[in-house]
Amino acid sequence: MDAFDLDNPLIQFDDNNEQTWTIRHAVEGVQIFGGIGSGKTSGSGRMIALKYLRHDFGGLILTVKPDEKSAWQEYCKLAGRSNDLIIIEPGGTACFNFLQYESSQAFGKEAITENIVEVLKTVIRASEEKDTGKSDDAFWETALDMLIFNVIDLCRIAYGTLSVQKMYDIVQSIPQKGQGLQSNQTEIKEFQRAFTKARDNIKSKIDQWYDSLPIAKQRAVDNEPAPNNTVLEAVPEARLLSFLDQFFFDGFKNLSEKTRSIIDFTFAGFLFRLLRDPVYSLFCKGDSTVVPEDCLKGKIILINLPVKLYHKVGRDCQILFKYIWQRAMEKRQVKSSSRAVFLWADEAQHFLHEHDADFQATARSSKISTVYITQNLPNYYAAMGGQKADYRVKSFLGTLATKIFHSNADIETNNYASELIGNSDKTNPSFQVTMGNDSFSQSKTIGLVNERLVKPEKFAGMKTGGPKNNYAVEGYIHRQGDPLFDGKNYKKTTFNQHRI
Repeated sequence: MDAFDLDNPLIQFDDNNEQTWTIRHAVEGVQIFGGIGSGKTSGSGRMIALKYLRHDFGGLILTVKPDEKSAWQEYCKLAGRSNDLIIIEPGGTACFNFLQYESSQAFGKEAITENIVEVLKTVIRASEEKDTGKSDDAFWETALDMLIFNVIDLCRIAYGTLSVQKMYDIVQSIPQKGQGLQSNQTEIKEFQRAFTKARDNIKSKIDQWYDSLPIAKQRAVDNEPAPNNTVLEAVPEARLLSFLDQFFFDGFKNLSEKTRSIIDFTFAGFLFRLLRDPVYSLFCKGDSTVVPEDCLKGKIILINLPVKLYHKVGRDCQILFKYIWQRAMEKRQVKSSSRAVFLWADEAQHFLHEHDADFQATARSSKISTVYITQNLPNYYAAMGGQKADYRVKSFLGTLATKIFHSNADIETNNYASELIGNSDKTNPSFQVTMGNDSFSQSKTIGLVNERLVKPEKFAGMKTGGPKNNYAVEGYIHRQGDPLFDGKNYKKTTFNQHRI
């Protein structure tokens, strides 16, 4: 059997090897819930992490707390995988130039723009606070998409390459309503410089194409009315430049000041955060020393930009890498011998984006195990927000087939766990005694009552580890549609915080 065969066991829940949690179960996704101090990270989280490492998984780790780096260094040491750990952090040697990477992955210039736009808008939207009842969301999203598309295309046509600095400078200097390109050389800003250079580059390509034509064909082109459709068809960049001209000078420039400023600042503000170190040096500068595909070779990439220290920019950069990593993992051709990989996020609500549910729907076929850890359901409601947040969260959780519930004081999460585990019919005997002056009678009836298998209040009283509990952390594990535990799809189990 191949080392990464889906039926290879990872965890044994009994001594008879009958209750086995396999790689197949792992790649169907894991969600761990537990309140503060419940032992969710040091209990079930630690055990699963060590199992993945010892079975040679590659992986990506996102961080919220500063101590996660040292925890994973310990895990890798215990598993003999210290040499496989790559840490992207300020002052380190590892870096990932996302623009360079995305440009190298695309097939054709149009695909370069499409890929980068998708990455940028995913991160921007994930970082926006979700609002309810907003009737014009589609307009703002479409306007922002168009701005990103056109700025990237302008930068690419003008300079043949992309940089965060160039894009930021272009956005900052797009002409306002009533303004045009300046003739005074001292007043030229980056947008005009880029647009002029783009026009010169396209004109040079048109001239080369025109000079290559026979004389008769040149005369036919000269006699065509403007705009010259033959030229636009023959030189695709010329057609693209006409779109840029139309967008910037006929459309975007003439938006109202308030509307324009919101769109400008959304994109420019995001680029500005990328321009500040340490983020700029780690994700936007030089050649990449690490790429997502390294995980397919057994590397474990940890992004040490904890949200508690680096706040919004730390979160944005980790979502950026996460989304690029997810797309890279899904591209590979998977065989039975292909390495399994994992995506790990403690306090996972910080790293959700709009494509997560779609990604999880196909993660199993790509041998990707997602492990998300959070305290309670309301964390996800707050992160996903918007209309029908409850349905969106429940739908997303449905793509994570293994759920582990530790001690929790959150009523909604405990009710969800109890409802998920389900109900059963139990006998409810009742006795009736009748006494009279000269008589005595007794009757017994047995009825059926449909009750929760695990009542919500049970989750609040489980062991939370530490010396007082002999480092034992209790939890209920639930498998979606899989009677893995003695014919049942749930089991109460104990995780030892010190087990090696």
